[in-house]
Amino acid sequence: MRFRPCIDLHDGKVVQIVGSSLYDDDETLLRTNFASDREPADYARLYRESEMPGGHVISLGKGNQQAAFNALGAWPGGMQYGGGVNPENAGSYLDAGASHVIVTSCVFSDGSIDYDKLEKLVSAVGSDKLVLDLSCRRKKDKYYVVTDRWQRFTKEVVNAFLLDKLAKSCAEFLVHGVDVEGKKQGIEEELVELLGAHSPLPVTYAGGVNQLSDLNLVRNIGRSRVDLTIGSALDIFGGDVRFADVASWHKAQQKA
Repeated sequence: MRFRPCIDLHDGKVVQIVGSSLYDDDETLLRTNFASDREPADYARLYRESEMPGGHVISLGKGNQQAAFNALGAWPGGMQYGGGVNPENAGSYLDAGASHVIVTSCVFSDGSIDYDKLEKLVSAVGSDKLVLDLSCRRKKDKYYVVTDRWQRFTKEVVNAFLLDKLAKSCAEFLVHGVDVEGKKQGIEEELVELLGAHSPLPVTYAGGVNQLSDLNLVRNIGRSRVDLTIGSALDIFGGDVRFADVASWHKAQQKA
């Protein structure tokens, strides 16, 4: 298991937001936990120095391209990029230094995965450079993938069948537990268990972490097969969990 760091961008600044509070047509609804005065590239350099590859730079809306390029350029090959990626522009992010590109909405049509669109992305960058974002929300007893700033439920259920089918077209999965994202109220344990039991590929979970011990919790219930991102809870994003402690935990895991 690895810790996977993050850089979330809004209006060119590093932020942490409450999941599903970002709307394209009304930003007054956006709930922000943290906004940094530090440059995005500063965070990328911190992660590089801490030997934490495989994290992600996520663009939340417009106005982030230069900030994203700066962060990716600070650690070429060290971080993935997501946000507005499509077959036409995916290569530009790889050229800017992203190890992989992350996609969700652009491979959906009418609430279902459009496998023709997915194939176009695979043709454009290769499945080995593609991460599928299956961030989801719970409805009754199932987790459904959500798109369009996490506002729209799709028909796709995150389960063993979907994970196995999509594994043929990508290198990794990224899964935010949207209902708890940014709230620091605990992780979606059932979702982590599902991912640990059924994902045939490396998978990163994000959402709800509120204490250092959640690293061990995810490791245990995810069968050491689910990596973890921490955002709002980290002290570098205004939270109480010390990044230095996370770095020490991560280093110990790589030696185990």
